[in-house]
Amino acid sequence: MDAVSELLANVWGRGAVFRPTVLRPPWSLRMATGAPLMVAMMVRGHAWVVADGREPLRIAEGDIAVIRGDVPHVVADAPSPGAARTVTASDYCPGGTGPTRSCGRPEDGRDGGFGGGFEDGPVLLSGAFTGRGGVGERLLNVLPAVLVTPSAGSAVPAPRAMAEEVTRARPGQMLVVERLLDLVLVAAVRGWFDDAPGRCRALDDPWTAAALRLMHDGPAHPWTVAELAAAAGASRAAFARRFTELVGQPPMAYLAGWRIGLAAELLRDTDLTVEAVARRVGYSGAFALSAAFKRVRGSRPSEHRRPPRGPADPPSPSGV
Repeated sequence: MDAVSELLANVWGRGAVFRPTVLRPPWSLRMATGAPLMVAMMVRGHAWVVADGREPLRIAEGDIAVIRGDVPHVVADAPSPGAARTVTASDYCPGGTGPTRSCGRPEDGRDGGFGGGFEDGPVLLSGAFTGRGGVGERLLNVLPAVLVTPSAGSAVPAPRAMAEEVTRARPGQMLVVERLLDLVLVAAVRGWFDDAPGRCRALDDPWTAAALRLMHDGPAHPWTVAELAAAAGASRAAFARRFTELVGQPPMAYLAGWRIGLAAELLRDTDLTVEAVARRVGYSGAFALSAAFKRVRGSRPSEHRRPPRGPADPPSPSGV
C-alpha cells in the first residue's frame, strides 16, 4: 500500500457536511465549526485562507484547501480581511437532519438567508468532517496546518458540478456528499505529496522506505536506530542523517509520533484499556504511554477516549 493510501485507509466522510455559499465582497468568514478537518473550494472567483499566525494562502477557482480543525482561520476575499462573520456547526444547513447534510440551496452571504444563485457572485463550497471518528489521528499528525492543491487533472468533479450535486434533494444524497468529501480529501493529499519532493524522495529512497515500512508494520517492536539502519543495509550514522533529511525528523521522533497516533485511534475506536493500548504500540505500560503522550502532544491518553457509553465501560487506569 502506498503512503497516501495508508494515511487515508481509515478516513471516511461519515458525518460530513457540504455547503455552497454565494458571497458579496467584501466578505470574511471565520470558521469555528469544531470539525477536525475542513475543506474549501471556490466554485466561482477566488479566496484567501488566513490562518492565525501564518501567511495567507490564495485559493483560485477549482483549488482545494484543507485546513486542520485545530487551526483558527478565516476564509475571505482579501489577504487582510476585515471583521469576520463567525460560521459554526449550526450554520451548516439549518433544519437539516441526519449525520450528513447539504443545504437545499446556496446560502447568500449578504444576509445569512438562503437565496442567490451560482451566477450571482463568488461561490465558496465548504465542507467539514464533523465527526472525529472519520479522520485518522495519523493523518492529522502528518498534515500541515493548511494545504492548497489544484483540482485540475484530478478525479474530483468540476466545482460547479459538485455544488449543484450537494444542493439536490435526491435519493442517496447523503452517501454522495460523504463520497465527494472523501474524494476531495484524497485529491488534495495526493496533490500535496506530488508537490513535495522531500516526501516523495523519502518513499523512493531504499533506506528510508525500508525503515518506514518496518515501523509502520511493527510499531510494538522495540526499534533502535542501529537496528533500523542494519535492516536498511546502511551504517547507523548515514541512515540517521538521510532519514532526518528526507522525513524532516529523526527516526525515533518519527516512531514516537507514529505510535502516539496509533494509540489515539485505538483509544477512540476500541474498548481496550490504556494498558493494552500501550503494549500494542510499543510502550511498557499505561504510565509509559501517558508520559509519551504528554511529551509528544501535551495531553493525557484519557483525553482521547471516546465518551463512555454506559456504566459497563471499563475505567482508564488512575491518573492516566
